Amino acid sequence: MKQYAMSEPSSQEEQQVSEQLAQQVQRFVQPFLEVLDAYVDCRLVETFWRSMIAIIVARTSLLLSVLGEYLADAQHGPAGTKQLSRLLHSARWSSRLIEQFLWRQAEQGVSELEAAGEQPLCVWDGSVLEKAESEHLEGLAPVRSSKAKRVPRSRPGVFNKPGRPIVVRGWEWTAVLLCGLQGAVQVVSMRWWSRTGPQATTAREQEGQLLRECARRWGRRVLHLFDRGYAGGPWLGELGRAGVRFVVRWPKRYQLLDSKEIERKAWQIARGKRAWGAPRWLWDGRVRKLRETSVVAMPVRHASYAGPLWLVVARRGGEPWYLLTNEPIESEEAAWQVVLAYARRWQVETSFRYGKSELQMESPRVPQWEPRRKLLLVVTLVYAFLLSLLDHEHDLLRRWVLDRWSHRTGRRARQTRAPLYRLRWALSRLWQRYPPSGMSRSRQPGRPPWSARLIAWLMPFPGFLNLCPKSSG
Repeated sequence: MKQYAMSEPSSQEEQQVSEQLAQQVQRFVQPFLEVLDAYVDCRLVETFWRSMIAIIVARTSLLLSVLGEYLADAQHGPAGTKQLSRLLHSARWSSRLIEQFLWRQAEQGVSELEAAGEQPLCVWDGSVLEKAESEHLEGLAPVRSSKAKRVPRSRPGVFNKPGRPIVVRGWEWTAVLLCGLQGAVQVVSMRWWSRTGPQATTAREQEGQLLRECARRWGRRVLHLFDRGYAGGPWLGELGRAGVRFVVRWPKRYQLLDSKEIERKAWQIARGKRAWGAPRWLWDGRVRKLRETSVVAMPVRHASYAGPLWLVVARRGGEPWYLLTNEPIESEEAAWQVVLAYARRWQVETSFRYGKSELQMESPRVPQWEPRRKLLLVVTLVYAFLLSLLDHEHDLLRRWVLDRWSHRTGRRARQTRAPLYRLRWALSRLWQRYPPSGMSRSRQPGRPPWSARLIAWLMPFPGFLNLCPKSSG
């Protein structure tokens, strides 16, 4: 009897934590729910935050039928699917409401970083959502397959000759994240757009809109980080008109004007320049190891940008980083600040990977454009909520959930600074075993009880009905 008395408080504690985490989800989106309540019925408002829990629990896909079976029990899965479909297809609200909520959260994040004495960084990059075998989804357009680009790349033991890029159907994806020199990131904006159809647009138009919005809200308070895909005169002109601070990784073959007003390639300008000070060991998030890095900087100009520019070169073994910035580099420490800031740009790559692999952003089968955008933005809110659990104020709760529901003994797993994959897996297991109030029961959705499965398996055998007890009625 003693062992049963000990297990009961544990289950009560885990049920309480399950309810607490569900309330945490509701509190996280409460400002948005108050706005949404002015547009739709209160039942759809409740469906919204419950659908966020269903997305965390359902780790297989974002199909509405799968999510619906977590919103309701397995026997009433079609009802849950209908609730979610009504929410997404409602014409009374638009995806713009979620985007505005993310912008307000980002404004608060900028103020918190400034209050802590850190430099707010806006990290930009683009990717694609691939729907290679789809044909009838609205907004599909040709995109370069990043997955096919990774598979044939040359690596130890494998050499492939570079060829023409592989193009599949899909949508373009532009993301802007907010972060400091350390700590977790925060979502500013995520946009999915197409080059064909009624929603046809271009990368420069989408990125220009985001840049003007950032400039209007923050001005020169944040430092914008861009990869080599943004390098060039047209984007430098956009940055100059917006009046923002920026760091762009400049391809070594692109030309700049040196101190003598001679147009030369970036590597030619930096050739022969000795490093400033002693080298430092910096962490490379891409290859996950420390690299000895030295830095040097020199003033340059570009015809498309009216102001002064600096070329900061970080030599770290292999191809150096050529970083073009409008930040005044008057000392070695200022050059290192630019290099350290650009090193944080890898966070947006991990965000794309997490969205595709863990949050299954390539799995929705919603044909219409606007309902699909709503679903993807709900998934973005789920990602933002998981990032919020990495704050120091949730350390005890996060450690309890990870130790109880995703226990790991390996050093790498236990020392990870941002265990997002383990955190999502732990929450999924917890809510499946102890579902919050109003959610489905802790059974695999769409799967009948074992007795019903056994009867369905034995039905085809002859004489089975003679073994079944007859009703007394």
